[in-house]
Amino acid sequence: MKKIKIAIVGFGNLGRGVLRAIGKNSDMELVEIITRHRERVKKEVENIPLFAVDQFEQLADVAILCGGSKEDLFGITTNRTYGDKNKKIENGRVMGQGPYFAQFFNTVDSFDTHSRIFDYYQYMGKFAKLNRHTAIVSAGWDPGTFSLERVLAGTFLPDATHYTFWGPGVSQGHSDAVRQIKGVKDARQYTLPIEKAIERVRAGENPQLKTKEKHKRLVYVVVKEGSDKKRIAKEIKEMSNYFTDYITIVIFISEEDMRMNHSTFPHAGFVFASRKAEHKALIEYRCEWGSNPDATGGILVACARACFRLNREKKFGAFTMLDIPPAYYTTHTRKELLTAYM
Repeated sequence: MKKIKIAIVGFGNLGRGVLRAIGKNSDMELVEIITRHRERVKKEVENIPLFAVDQFEQLADVAILCGGSKEDLFGITTNRTYGDKNKKIENGRVMGQGPYFAQFFNTVDSFDTHSRIFDYYQYMGKFAKLNRHTAIVSAGWDPGTFSLERVLAGTFLPDATHYTFWGPGVSQGHSDAVRQIKGVKDARQYTLPIEKAIERVRAGENPQLKTKEKHKRLVYVVVKEGSDKKRIAKEIKEMSNYFTDYITIVIFISEEDMRMNHSTFPHAGFVFASRKAEHKALIEYRCEWGSNPDATGGILVACARACFRLNREKKFGAFTMLDIPPAYYTTHTRKELLTAYM
């Protein structure tokens, strides 16, 4: 059986999670890693071709993009442009990792800035369709699997009130966003759900909750020598789409503390649909991940399989996990699905 050839673009924590996930899928084969840090990656990965972002071969059927949402994928405010096509397009927008690689590969990414997903979806759709490629965007556990649960619950209980809680755990996207601030050497952002709010939802109260009543954000930061901690804390708390609407606590720590106490990446979350009127009903979906990068990596690899299948069917352009039949994610045959999972 022909294996699906995969490229990993970017090799940080998420890229490592994707690498581990590929090893657990017998129909997948990692054929290249595209990275800005080839010397570092050489020490971690053997027998896989390594390429720079401006000098690579198109060996893969699907490229899994592991860049951050704030700076890398959309590419709007930074000088982190990609490859020979580094140019400003569409009212000064700088080309990011997403549209750049959609010119050369079918792609899957985990863009997770919720308020900008529709814009990113449309933007990626242009590049993918123009090049007869398929791009699955915003695939992960939220957005991604939680998006599916919200849509299903809202369809099954159309008169319900909906709630999403994240954590307790480490947000990769928020941690990466903090690391982009000048003077920050490393950062880890923990999202903490407020238990009292969850208890009220489970009790069927259907409370009207403000953002600050549902979550707190705890940010551990290692700064470069001589950096202004007061300025960094202010920039974190005022970062739109990330921290402005939340109770945010910033704690500065040493590199040793970060290494000793914040080296793992757990996460968890809940989606609820609650109906109080007529017959009471409550739908709850919960996940707990010992490793956020491994969880997201596993989802991205399943989406790469779906991406490959969609492209073979000449379905070009951008898609989300909401658009894809569940059977496209799996290796199971139709008989296996209908006998073991129905």
